Amino acid sequence: MPERTLILLRHAKSDWSGGQADVDRPLAERGVRQAPRTGEWLAHSGYAIDLAVVSPAERARATWDLVAAEFDSAPPIHVDEAVYAASGGELKGVVRALPDTVHVVVLVGHNPGLEDLAGDLAGRPVPLPTSAVAVIGWEGPWLRAGRTPFALLAQGRPPQGEVPPP
Repeated sequence: MPERTLILLRHAKSDWSGGQADVDRPLAERGVRQAPRTGEWLAHSGYAIDLAVVSPAERARATWDLVAAEFDSAPPIHVDEAVYAASGGELKGVVRALPDTVHVVVLVGHNPGLEDLAGDLAGRPVPLPTSAVAVIGWEGPWLRAGRTPFALLAQGRPPQGEVPPP
């Protein structure tokens, strides 16, 4: 297993019908169904998540709540304003600022920033539709994000790829 694992999670399908401000948009019914499936995969994937860094947007927080409900013990959460509407470069800054005391982090956010970050780290396009995950691993501290070779370990909805043994 790599020294650092970053799990990028795009929020579940949101509801555009209510006319709320973007940050206040809730999940659509489809999103409420999607997120627990992703949570089930994460809970049984073998990744011991140390921290969830979540956008303050309602749809991202609701996605994480539904995902975290699938864990026996939900990982700690940090709602970070810097994740909302962030570019890939801005998200890389969020990752580089993570404390080295955590080794597996899930970052719950939005496109196009998450796809841009995933593509930059993986060295190729990584599609992230709603409720999709990209799991990226590397050796070295968080500060080296984007400066050291990375491995795309899993991606998709539900994710496909290498799953570490429990």
